[in-house]
Amino acid sequence: MRNRIKDLRAECAWTQADLAQRVGVSRQAINAIETGKFDPSLPVAFRLARLFDLRIEELFFDDQ
Repeated sequence: MRNRIKDLRAECAWTQADLAQRVGVSRQAINAIETGKFDPSLPVAFRLARLFDLRIEELFFDDQ
């Protein structure tokens, strides 16, 4: 699953560590989500969407 997290994080001038702290996960988890190596749990996806004031569908999208 692809996502817009890296771009949105950059727009906020946040590091991966900054975003991880705001969402309550590790920096490594943010890196894995951004690179598509890991899909977040539903609670983490909702926290990310709320943080960026987006719907989950606007943040994450299918590769197809």
